[in-house]
Amino acid sequence: MSQEITATVPGPAAASAIRETEVQGIRTVLAAGSGPVTAGLVFRVGVADETLATSGITHLVEHLALHRHGVSDLHYNGATAATYTVFHATGTAEEIVGYLNGVCDALRDLPLERLETEREILRTEAAGRSQGPNHLLPLWRYGAQGYGLANCTELGTWHLTADAVRDWATTHFTRDNAVLWITGDTVPEGLRLDLPAGERRPLPAATSALPTTPAFIQGDDGIVVLDAVVRRSVAASLFAEVLGRALHTDLRQKGGYSYATAGHYSPRDSEFATITAFADALPQKQDAVVGGFVDVLARLRAGRIEQSELDSARGKVLKAFDTPDLEAARLPSYALNLLTGHDNQDIEEHKAELAAVTLDDLRDVARELRSTALLQVPGRGADWAGFAEAPQFSPESSRLTGTRHKAHENPRSVLIVAREGITYDTPGGPITVRYDECVAMIAFPDGGRRLTGLDGFQIAVEPTLFALLGPDRIAAIDAAVPASAVVRMPAREHIPQPRVPESGAAGKNGAGRTKGSARLLPWTIGIWLCGIAAALWALLAAVATSLELDEPQPSGVAIALLWLLTGIPLLLLRALRTGRSNRA
Repeated sequence: MSQEITATVPGPAAASAIRETEVQGIRTVLAAGSGPVTAGLVFRVGVADETLATSGITHLVEHLALHRHGVSDLHYNGATAATYTVFHATGTAEEIVGYLNGVCDALRDLPLERLETEREILRTEAAGRSQGPNHLLPLWRYGAQGYGLANCTELGTWHLTADAVRDWATTHFTRDNAVLWITGDTVPEGLRLDLPAGERRPLPAATSALPTTPAFIQGDDGIVVLDAVVRRSVAASLFAEVLGRALHTDLRQKGGYSYATAGHYSPRDSEFATITAFADALPQKQDAVVGGFVDVLARLRAGRIEQSELDSARGKVLKAFDTPDLEAARLPSYALNLLTGHDNQDIEEHKAELAAVTLDDLRDVARELRSTALLQVPGRGADWAGFAEAPQFSPESSRLTGTRHKAHENPRSVLIVAREGITYDTPGGPITVRYDECVAMIAFPDGGRRLTGLDGFQIAVEPTLFALLGPDRIAAIDAAVPASAVVRMPAREHIPQPRVPESGAAGKNGAGRTKGSARLLPWTIGIWLCGIAAALWALLAAVATSLELDEPQPSGVAIALLWLLTGIPLLLLRALRTGRSNRA
């Protein structure tokens, strides 16, 4: 059953305009299109609504909802993004009805007998998924929460129960939290979207793990990446195009430093968008690429933008308006704007706003971008360009007081287990995770724990790596971490062991540090004695050579003999070092 609730949206032609209606309580948008029918059912729930401990739960619901469709000639799929999940298909009207009805039936009654299988499928999918160039930046910008979870490991796939998944589907995949879009003049007959009532979910609030911007982090070799948060606008979308073209011109065409460059604009929520830019580099050209990248940003921020750059970017966008069935092509973004509360424009309004963008508008966007920029660079950093290094440690004031456990590998580093949380105190600074800010604790059966805080910092608590870190201390941590943050993992094949210097390494027979050192002690003494003897003989030879050269007729044979004898302790020293190494 459908009921039209709004007037036709103004556009260039009423016959092709988008119009809004309602299907069984679900907001619906329609626009005529040629060819097969395409439809999508989008829900306002995504990765940013999860916690680190439950990450992957929305993706699990999506997989389970599609399982019963199996192999089909129908072109269909689902996708989970930061703030939404969509189920879409292309086919005949009858096929679309069958698909959407089946999705809604499955969401009401998930096939939870497949939960373990789908959890494993998601882990396999994650293992084969390639990371985008900016996969590090969300966590550094937002922390391990909200929008910062975009590229984090889906920890929920290891432990989420059937009840937890069912409850998530019931509360988030509701008719009040969805929008339907269909390419067609009317709603197909037989459509039955029987979803439970609920509430429209607000977008997650943006958080920040950066005390100041612009900032930089050091990342992988071979790539420079920037992201920045700017207000959503047509000018900002044009600026991203101008930025990408400027990087291509300067770094590839002129400098020959990069092969791939790009600028990209992506809405984050109803008010703000993310501009991302990147350039690749060979290791020997990395510094040049970083410098050229920063120079492009500085040029645009100073307003040194040619009118031809703006016109070229604007022309590219205007070409998109020549797309056949343009209104039908706009339906997915139109529906998403409805879902997130962002105003929709008709085509003529969009064109008018494009035409109104000036060079000053682009300069203003460039300055806004600079003020929020997070730059990932290889090599030596970007503090020379006015970017502050993102925090590598927690504030000094975060250091807690409790039982102290020295690291076996570096006694200068200490794990502190306190009543409020834990601190890993290193010579560089402390890293602290408070229990009330712990968003995930991975727990292994052997006692190993990994705690992650809201800011994204993680501490590995390994009883094998810290002195006197016994079961009582692990139990104290377990009791203090919120149960909702605990992720229990299966037994692992390899338990971390401390790396020790060669002089104290265990022997091949498994002997410990003390026994190995005692066994090698005679060889060590011999090496020192031979080294001292070689040094003394060399000194004696040098003095004797000097005295001999002062003689009226110095003897070359005597001098040569003295230096040849120096080789005897050196040869013995080499033999002792080889013997000691073979017994270590």
